[in-house]
Amino acid sequence: MQSHTKQIAMLSLFAALAIGIHGLESMIPALIPIPGIKLGLANIITLIVLKKYDFKSAALVLTVRIFLSAILFGGMMSFAYSAFGGAVCLTGEYLIDRFFKGKALYITAIFGAVLHNAAQLLVAIGFTNTPGILLYAPYLVISGIVTGLLTGVAAYFSLKLLEKV
Repeated sequence: MQSHTKQIAMLSLFAALAIGIHGLESMIPALIPIPGIKLGLANIITLIVLKKYDFKSAALVLTVRIFLSAILFGGMMSFAYSAFGGAVCLTGEYLIDRFFKGKALYITAIFGAVLHNAAQLLVAIGFTNTPGILLYAPYLVISGIVTGLLTGVAAYFSLKLLEKV
């Protein structure tokens, strides 16, 4: 078991990594011209912390990443989308991970990405009062499956590498 100080240092490092990844991703031009579709690479860090530590630690790292990323790269609108999407995503990932007893991280990540997109659709409807936004749902489900698979596989192999350190 890690000392409390070492754990705080590690979680701070993970939060900094997640902020950096989010910042780099925000500089990548949209690959597909559909609003809301992005890679979600910072979720790799959230998954790693969820698996390596616990839900509370992952929630802390996620909250710090969302708050500081909104200040550095976005604004209050991006904060609202990220906060609600992140909370729903992490909660779903935690529950799915428990259901699968810690196995199949890629499935956990897929569910998280799809839930994140669904939550962001709800925020968009709330802000715009435009239920027609739901027409984007099939595209966001497909992108969530693809990006969730990619982030889940990346988190899986990252965890394997971290075990060797």
